[in-house]
Amino acid sequence: MAATVTSLDDYRVKNEVRENAVAEIENGYTKIPNELYEELIISDLTRNQAKVAHAICRKTYGFHKEFDRISDSQLSELTKLPRQKVNKAKNELIAMNILIKSGNKIGLNKIISEWKIQVCHQNSDNLRNVTKAVTKSVTKSVTALSPKQGHTKETLTKENKYTPLTPHEGNDEKLISNNRKNKIPYQEILQVYNETVGDRLPNAESLNDKRKQAIGKFWKELKNPSVDAARNYFEVFVETANPWYFGENDRGWRASFDYLLRPDTVTKTREGAL
Repeated sequence: MAATVTSLDDYRVKNEVRENAVAEIENGYTKIPNELYEELIISDLTRNQAKVAHAICRKTYGFHKEFDRISDSQLSELTKLPRQKVNKAKNELIAMNILIKSGNKIGLNKIISEWKIQVCHQNSDNLRNVTKAVTKSVTKSVTALSPKQGHTKETLTKENKYTPLTPHEGNDEKLISNNRKNKIPYQEILQVYNETVGDRLPNAESLNDKRKQAIGKFWKELKNPSVDAARNYFEVFVETANPWYFGENDRGWRASFDYLLRPDTVTKTREGAL
């Protein structure tokens, strides 16, 4: 018999209450070079970047390792951040040489002189204030348009309404129509691939008809088609695939976006056969 929900509290996650919780070194500790940790403390990182950096410290030096295989899911659980934000912050730290990869493993770069800290604002993880300012500015600009400009816009709309499309433009219109009909987020899938693989695999730059068809087939391979499902697949490939797919072979060949879209690659990744 199904349980009866009598209040919203039934939906809320019950947080575990830890009374008189005291941290003891006997329960484990993180041994990290002071110079490295001090540099991390003073670095001008965003909140999310700092959380991910500290989480990786915990997952590596906390286990007396400099590098380890750490999934975005593990970092998400430790930082309490969504995996999408974890992945974004991690790739930003890699781009700044604060984090480096060694095969399938990741860790802090001990060569501090190689760090390339970008000037940032602590508010960059939450752009609500910027959005408000921009919205206010844009609203004023639009309001200030003269009636004459408004008539000009109306005239252009009427003129363009009867302008015949060239063959190229007609094809573009057809593609847009198909995109809306299929509701396949082509660009988002390309973007999450780039975010997930970072610099380990060639990034995908553009979308063409052939690539969209491949994404369409890939979309059908997912059990629950969504951008998150695609991200999960790319993450599993990066975390489990043999180093051979990342260039450690005689040819220097690396898997590409198009290769990961193949149905047989999806199947092999799902079965752990790569």
